[in-house]
Amino acid sequence: MLPTLDDVLQLDAVRRGQPHVVAGADRTANRVRWVHVAEVTDIAHLLHGGELVLTTGIALPDEPDRLRAYITELAEVGVSGLMIELGRRYASVLPPALIAAAEDHRLPVIVLAHEPAFVDITESVHARIVQDQFAELRASERLHEIFTQLSVEGASTDEVVRQVATLGGRPVVLENLAHQVLAADAAGADPAELLSAWETRSRAVRPGRRTGFDATSGWLVTMVGARGEDWGRLIIDLGAPPSARETVLIERAATTLALGRLLDRHAESVERQAHGTIIARILAHAYSDPQEAAARARALGVPLSGRRLLGVVLRHRGPGTPPPVGELSALAETAAAACKDARLAALVGVLDEGGPHARVGVLASLPARADVETALGAVATRIREQSGETVMAAGSVVETIRDVRRSFLEAEQVADVAARGSGGRLFYRLPDLRLRGLLHLLRDDARVQTFVERELGPLLEYDAQRGSDLTRILELYLESGRNKAVAAQQAHLSRPAFYERLRRIERVLDADLDDVESCVSFHVALLALSSVRWERS
Repeated sequence: MLPTLDDVLQLDAVRRGQPHVVAGADRTANRVRWVHVAEVTDIAHLLHGGELVLTTGIALPDEPDRLRAYITELAEVGVSGLMIELGRRYASVLPPALIAAAEDHRLPVIVLAHEPAFVDITESVHARIVQDQFAELRASERLHEIFTQLSVEGASTDEVVRQVATLGGRPVVLENLAHQVLAADAAGADPAELLSAWETRSRAVRPGRRTGFDATSGWLVTMVGARGEDWGRLIIDLGAPPSARETVLIERAATTLALGRLLDRHAESVERQAHGTIIARILAHAYSDPQEAAARARALGVPLSGRRLLGVVLRHRGPGTPPPVGELSALAETAAAACKDARLAALVGVLDEGGPHARVGVLASLPARADVETALGAVATRIREQSGETVMAAGSVVETIRDVRRSFLEAEQVADVAARGSGGRLFYRLPDLRLRGLLHLLRDDARVQTFVERELGPLLEYDAQRGSDLTRILELYLESGRNKAVAAQQAHLSRPAFYERLRRIERVLDADLDDVESCVSFHVALLALSSVRWERS
């Protein structure tokens, strides 16, 4: 950054001349681009602005009008200041006309009471300018290295924003074109205060250029996007005009954000990332104050305070590893669109992305009088139209952000049970699962596992040793309500073949399948076994 006149006045070479500001004292923050020694009055046309002009005044005119013209020309070309040595042309004071003209044009004028060596001043100031320019170059190079590394590592949006706040030491916000906050870092300040009434404040800030500073708000703003398609704005709350380094910082960060979005074609949208981050941090109790979570969600257009909150989990039906992140991202976008169509305010994002329990989470925010079943039904209907093999499970309604985790845990339990069934409900809640849900909750209990082994152990061993499927035959028989004809058809066996397998099951288990109590016990054991096997899959 270029030195100011105040910086120049502190240099030893200048202080030896005993400097004193006699005009334009409120403009000593002017930046000095260069130092120029000139003893002629018609020098302005040779200058480019930003120069500190040094003179002994030996050639300055006596006439007040010509002195005013001299000052006017210097001010119009944009010099940063005028420094005059006393003793040669002027003994102790400058002409009143010169000072008055300088005040009128707000041009700083400095007198040197002691004869200085102009060469020492020019050399010191130029050394400072070159030093500062080199420091800026090194800082710019360092920023380039940092953001290049972030790009190579595929850093998340939150990581990039966090790095900008760390490097700049000021609050940073990334918003979309609707002025909803996608990511924010308060840099140690109060996040709730930073995001308060964000949309209203942000809409009032329009710098007019791709990167610009808004003096009213104190914000440095740059557009984020690539290939002619902008999708957001990056904002640093500086409170003062930016330095060159700060401008480079925000523009380099914006490029990194835009590049990251272009490269990761299968990644979820930045909006989904922002939603998912807030949900995940609420579930992990990562917010020291629930009001911070409320402020961040409100900045995304989702009110959480004073609302009825509901955790919803979406996952694909069936056991095994979760689907690829791209499929989950698509499901999250489908769910977000469904919530929007149903006019349900909600945060929607992929949770535990890339992990073994990745799923889509929806934190629904309902007005006090809204009917939960109607709202869930509307959303589930729209999701079913787009993704038929999706299970939607909801937890209990809670009143505070602190209780959201309980609602999500319940929804996850319900989703796990519902995903292995073949039910056709639009969505599931805990009462819908009945005995199957209870056994799923108790699946880790050693007493339940002992019960399963006691009831089905001989049959499981028989199948393991012979490669048979008698356990599956028993399950079909019991699920069909002990209707042998229906069960045989579902097993794709003739009736005599199916009857023979039932007799073999009775011999292995030493039980009578016509006995209702025995069949109930076997059915419960099979449901518990299914829960245990699902957990291990």
